[in-house]
Amino acid sequence: MNVVDVGHGVPVVLIPGIQGRWEWMRPAVKALAARCRVITFSLADEPTADAAFDETRGFSAYVEQVATAMDAAGLERAVVCGVSYGGLIATAFAARHPDRVSALVLVSAVHPSWQPNARAAFYLRAPRLHAPLFCLASTRLYPEIAAATRGFWRGVGAALRHGARAATHPFDARRMARRVAMATGIDWTGLKDVHVPVLVVTGEPLLDRVVPPALTREYLRIWPHARHVTLPNTGHLGLITRAAEFADIVGHFLDEHDRDLSGRRPVDRRLVG
Repeated sequence: MNVVDVGHGVPVVLIPGIQGRWEWMRPAVKALAARCRVITFSLADEPTADAAFDETRGFSAYVEQVATAMDAAGLERAVVCGVSYGGLIATAFAARHPDRVSALVLVSAVHPSWQPNARAAFYLRAPRLHAPLFCLASTRLYPEIAAATRGFWRGVGAALRHGARAATHPFDARRMARRVAMATGIDWTGLKDVHVPVLVVTGEPLLDRVVPPALTREYLRIWPHARHVTLPNTGHLGLITRAAEFADIVGHFLDEHDRDLSGRRPVDRRLVG
């Protein structure tokens, strides 16, 4: 399994969103690596992940991939950070392996109560056929990119950089559709038995046009002790468009709980290119 392991300090396992590629989060990985140790990977069914994937196990295959990555990095426990769809994976991992999670960070995360809306159901009916429409619809993210970069040409530049990452590390519409299907009908019992520090990070309600911040904040009902932070002038892509500010938020959270967040030293390391 290909595991990216970079930085030093408190170990943080960073789980990507529904497109499955860790490379889309590269700005966040680099910013976080200046504050802590980051372990990340592409989801198990991505060819570049070089990981075993048993489709019959469904969503559990992604959950157990987190344990595999931690084992490869020589970690008994770590902070587990899930982004968007990755938030579901992080949450399920915490419920199933509470002894391996020192804290949870949920970034614009999908909540367990989520169900595909009409737009998502439209794409799911024929994911490959509708992939061009999905790409075209992604232009709805530009307003949040412009807000985060504070300037038309800066926004254009940021959008082009993100587009280049997406083009260089493309998503597969069929795998994305399968992931949506896998996320329904999961047994979420045991979530309230997770007793670790929890940080919930969202963008602004008018800017996140992918996962409504109100849905992500539903995690606060599960864990009333959780802390919620809004990353200003961002929507769903805040960890990318304002990576340094995102890393500061996570870094401050880690500093507050530093004594409880240690893990073992790695057995192997690979730098982010």
